[in-house]
Amino acid sequence: MAIRLIVGLGNPGPEYEQTRHNAGFWLVDNLAIASGVRLVRESRYQALAAKAMIKGADVWLLEPQTFMNRSGQSVGALANFFKIAADEVLVVHDELDLAPGVARLKKGGSSGGHNGLKDITAALGTQDYWRLRIGIGHPRELGLKQPVVDFVLHRPRKEEQALINDAIERALAIMPLVCGGDSAAAMLQLHTTK
Repeated sequence: MAIRLIVGLGNPGPEYEQTRHNAGFWLVDNLAIASGVRLVRESRYQALAAKAMIKGADVWLLEPQTFMNRSGQSVGALANFFKIAADEVLVVHDELDLAPGVARLKKGGSSGGHNGLKDITAALGTQDYWRLRIGIGHPRELGLKQPVVDFVLHRPRKEEQALINDAIERALAIMPLVCGGDSAAAMLQLHTTK
């Protein structure tokens, strides 16, 4: 199934712009630039949105502006209006269980405690949508004593940011495959370490 909607998760506002929780926004921002489109405020979706041409098909890019735990409001509104099925949706988000520099594509699964995913699942009525998980690491694994909530709402360390940027670059490279419906090839390319 081809992807018709790519959602980047994050929190709106300059105070959150560079925080780990905004990794989904970072990817969608880069995808918009690469596609030659500009995200604009769409009040009916409570989001920044743009329609891009990827692999010869129209694909919506969306950044909910509702704060992370209400992301489903934006996703549900746009998906319902354009009759986009759950399996045509790709949600890009930060992932504590993956190290910085790792990105993984999968379909379905639990929210893993991610409030943005919980709200999107509720809005779509299913967990059966695609996820692109951008590793940010876990404070415990990185030797930090920060609680998770503080960790995700702070900037990555310089070396972590470089690794996250690399993962985003690799993820951007598979977008034509993902949007063209070739998820097996996209996963093989993304998940194969060099």
